[in-house]
Amino acid sequence: MSRAIKIFQGRFGRVALLEMDKPLIAHAHHHCHALIKLSGPDTFFSVRGALQPLTAATAVLVNAWEPHAYACHQPEVGRTVLLALYIEPAWLAEIQRQLAVSGHPQFFPHPCVEITAHARRLADELAGEMLVADAIPPARLETQLFELMITVIDRNSEWRNFGELLRASRRQTADPRIRRAMALIRDGLGEGLDFDRIAAECALSRAHFFALFRRCTNLTPGVYANVLRMEGAIRNLSSGNEAIAGISLDLGFSAQSHFTRFFREHLGITPSEYRKVVDVVEAESAEPLPR
Repeated sequence: MSRAIKIFQGRFGRVALLEMDKPLIAHAHHHCHALIKLSGPDTFFSVRGALQPLTAATAVLVNAWEPHAYACHQPEVGRTVLLALYIEPAWLAEIQRQLAVSGHPQFFPHPCVEITAHARRLADELAGEMLVADAIPPARLETQLFELMITVIDRNSEWRNFGELLRASRRQTADPRIRRAMALIRDGLGEGLDFDRIAAECALSRAHFFALFRRCTNLTPGVYANVLRMEGAIRNLSSGNEAIAGISLDLGFSAQSHFTRFFREHLGITPSEYRKVVDVVEAESAEPLPR
């Protein structure tokens, strides 16, 4: 079974040290997402309809809201240990304004890229510290994360085309009916979602609703709802001692077992396991200097 070795969570987003041997279903995040293999057999993530190799020489990069899945190619050969970075675009933008576009759906042109020796060294150092340290000082952790992310971003993103990406974002403003649908999904998570009803409230047929939603967001309504559920679950699991059964109910699951299966399908571990390994970084820290 897959397991989480250590997870740090803070205003930067999340960074996780994961040992994987089971596939994950197609899912998405609002984060700027990077995956780096640390040890074990080579493996694959499915991004943009193709298997992207995750090896000692490559990293997999996933744009915000981009569907992807862990393909777990040949799991019988052993577990792959990887470093997964889920970075908040707003945090990157605090440090360097142009990096606000890290939340753009075309920020990373290519989902599989060569990892440089410098990025490999930074990833290994961060992973090593996560493995052995009970805690990492917030300022040091944020500096390590930013240095690693900017090393990857600098070679493999469109961040220097800041103006063009912003203009493209404005052109891609969602249809007002889909904006309403997204609000209805957000507001209805705890009550169970009826997509037929949501389509009708947006004056759309079911077929037109699903087609228009995908065209505007690159996601199905179900995957979008699951993104919100997962982020709500992670936030609640790490922010207090609320019973998992209560979190499950708040997110619209009829039974805790359904929530546990849903969480494992998306992250590879159970909600209780997540709560055990997550370390919430709460202290404010000095901003690292941009490169």
